[in-house]
Amino acid sequence: MSQQARPSSSTSHADSWKAGLRPPPKDYRPQTEDVTATKGVEFEDMYIRRELLMGIFEAGFERPSPIQEEAIPIALTKRDVLARAKNGTGKTAAFVIPSLQQIDVNKNKIQALLLVPTRELALQTAQVCKTLGKHMGVQVMVTTGGTTLKDDIMRLSEVVHVLVGTPGRILDLAGKGVADLSECPVFVMDEADKLLSPEFAPVMEQLLSYLPKDRQVMLFSATFPMIVKDFKEKHMKSPYEINLMDELTLRGVTQYYAYVEERQKVHCLNTLFSKLQINQSIIFCNSTNRVELLAKKVTELGYSCFYSHAKMLQSHRNRVFHDFRNGVCRNLVCSDLLTRGIDIQAVNVVINFDFPKNSETYLHRIGRSGRFGHLGLAINLVTYEDRFNLYKIEQELGTEIQPIPQQIDKGLYVAPTGAAEEEPQQQQQPQQQQKAKAGPQPQPQPAPAAPNGPRPGPAQAAASAQARQGPPQVVYQSSPQQRLNGGAAIPQQQAAYQNGYRGVPVQR
Repeated sequence: MSQQARPSSSTSHADSWKAGLRPPPKDYRPQTEDVTATKGVEFEDMYIRRELLMGIFEAGFERPSPIQEEAIPIALTKRDVLARAKNGTGKTAAFVIPSLQQIDVNKNKIQALLLVPTRELALQTAQVCKTLGKHMGVQVMVTTGGTTLKDDIMRLSEVVHVLVGTPGRILDLAGKGVADLSECPVFVMDEADKLLSPEFAPVMEQLLSYLPKDRQVMLFSATFPMIVKDFKEKHMKSPYEINLMDELTLRGVTQYYAYVEERQKVHCLNTLFSKLQINQSIIFCNSTNRVELLAKKVTELGYSCFYSHAKMLQSHRNRVFHDFRNGVCRNLVCSDLLTRGIDIQAVNVVINFDFPKNSETYLHRIGRSGRFGHLGLAINLVTYEDRFNLYKIEQELGTEIQPIPQQIDKGLYVAPTGAAEEEPQQQQQPQQQQKAKAGPQPQPQPAPAAPNGPRPGPAQAAASAQARQGPPQVVYQSSPQQRLNGGAAIPQQQAAYQNGYRGVPVQR
């Protein structure tokens, strides 16, 4: 009997600290197996310290995703980790949680160095560290190029436990003796394939010389070229390798192509805007000049639009990223600057205005939608010159990019969202759930918000999602029979040119 009493007392004690937490509203959107196919391990099973667990649950994490389930327990043993997982499946938390677990807040030293390739990703990763470590008293600093060195030097005179940044700036600070990395046991490289590319590789070699010999090295990415193998053999000690890439593209992202002439692209984009139910969209171009020109065109068409590229001032880039993330604007035109790691849950449509040249870029671009197992749509505007790249990318990724149909099923990319009034939706929940049990009922689609208006908040989205979900009948891949010619080449080129884009004419 005494043995039975002990678990109940510990359970009540566990409930007591959980009761005081304030997690965000529950997200009822359907998710794919990319994040739900777990082994049933819970965060409490990983022997994570209480203060860190509090931050994890208050951030809205309920249970680990597959990459977190695999990587965190191994990383907590201080073993080197080489992990590969799809975009948007929780890689950031998979290395932030074990990094924070090893922080001694009483020690005034940098104890974790998190490297990322872009400035926007550095800001995002630092925010994740602050959110998860909010109850630990951990001090997080983010440093990137494009900002004054003086501010970073002054900040490093104070306590910093976790340093997040881009390689060039951190090397600069370490070389000047401002950032002391001599007692930094945790070294993480996010988007490792990019950090080991020729432009960053020399910097990485120099940076490693400032770290202690007995460091723990963790590499995370969605794509691992051969250059990663060379780094592993040279700088890692029998790393634990994780590969969750049985397929490369996300199951929740539906991919289409529209076959157009170059001069038809803006017309096609206008048609897409009028026909799609876009919460937020990211539109990719292949050059900075085209980013600005397209952003101007989109604005002239009457749609709210931001743009971002590498030649902008860093302060402007930060403002654009912050405002777009907070839903100030519905559409963002950008270069490949934002292809990696950027996690904006509200993005449900990605449009490749310019089709990318290689499969890695394509994979990272379309991964901006369908974050954490949710639904997304990727539409590619393909010209005659892009036809071979389209076929090559399909073959390399083992995926199928289908011709765009006249009507795109909203169930493929629209989560149950919508209305501005939260309370009426909550009152209607029981009635709508009864209707759902009785059978599918036709429901009016919510009117899209004004182009510059705020998008629904998380609480509104969650409430309306619960109200409208009903029996989920979500299709993540269109029927292969719709594909013409087996995907070997773009079919009927002349007919496509005459018809313009394979969709519905612009709504007048």
